[in-house]
Amino acid sequence: MMLTLIEGAEIFSPTHLGQQDLLVADGRIAWMGKGLTVPANWPLNRVDGRGSYLVPGLVDPLAHITGGGGEGGFAFRTPELAACDALKAGVTTLVAALGTDSLTRTPAQVLGKVREFRAAGVSAFMYTGSYHLPVKTLTGTVESDIILIPEVLGVGEVAISDHRSSAPTHHELARLASEARVAGLLAGKSGVSFFHIGDGKGALAPLRALRDETDIPLRQLYPTHCNRNPWLFAEAIEWGKAGGWVDLTTSSFPDLLEDGERLAADGLAELLAAGVPAARITFSSDANASLPRFDGEGRLIEMRCGQIASLWQQCVRATRLGVSLERALAAVTSNPAQALGLGSKGRIGVGQDADLLLIHARTFAIERVMSGGQWRG
Repeated sequence: MMLTLIEGAEIFSPTHLGQQDLLVADGRIAWMGKGLTVPANWPLNRVDGRGSYLVPGLVDPLAHITGGGGEGGFAFRTPELAACDALKAGVTTLVAALGTDSLTRTPAQVLGKVREFRAAGVSAFMYTGSYHLPVKTLTGTVESDIILIPEVLGVGEVAISDHRSSAPTHHELARLASEARVAGLLAGKSGVSFFHIGDGKGALAPLRALRDETDIPLRQLYPTHCNRNPWLFAEAIEWGKAGGWVDLTTSSFPDLLEDGERLAADGLAELLAAGVPAARITFSSDANASLPRFDGEGRLIEMRCGQIASLWQQCVRATRLGVSLERALAAVTSNPAQALGLGSKGRIGVGQDADLLLIHARTFAIERVMSGGQWRG
């Protein structure tokens, strides 16, 4: 068994731990500290980490690794994501989902792609279901998917407050979230319900109804795209201050922000300033999703594709806006890992999975990526 000793890096767990050495063995972090004495006959790979930050591998709660359906017709379908591109972008853990199209792209295709990513060294998981109700599943029900299929963590990406949704009722959403919650308890998983929030005026109203009129714990309800317009962002502030998760999409484009959309980094700074707890904010890339723009009558104007690299780019931008590196890192590491119930991910500590990034301390460029204790690329 080859051991790896990373020496002299400045460690952010994401909490700042200072300059330390770190030993990796059998895919996990085996030791942290200073002055480790290693017997001469140990099979040891030494890595000089001086001048670099060592941070957790990024955790992405939403990536469309099988591509997305094009709302402008088949010519607008977005491509699949390659595992090597995820690793190059520093993403060592992700959760895959279907989107608008759950007919020509299926849960079975997502599962196959998830297993392809795992074979390439990415800790990949998935949500069962898609935008629409009744949900499309692998085994017939959300409950059995979560309980019986190791890669399935919860249900999503369920669309609400969107003209492309199936206009689910309160009772339908309550039943769905309850089923996922109970299945998660039985399987030892998060059982989270991950919600696509559209541009509709309802915004987070359906989730507030679940919070206020059911016994479903608030942590089970995970809304994304909360930075897409001003009225949704305003509601997300109150949702986050009440203890709910707030997920910001990093695949935004500066030239399209005239509609009131915020870049995720800017949204993070504003949420923190408004008093939203840092531990409740996450980023997701929405990688390889179809990102359409519609006119006032719902007609397609333009189509773009989500980018996995945006996750780290927006984390870095947040530090340029004055957000501490610890808080910016938490939004792409420990916070999503907690929301998804992935206890061995998103942090640097003894016993944690050895998913690590070496980052240039001045430029914040990703220098090396380790997943499962192995250097990738």
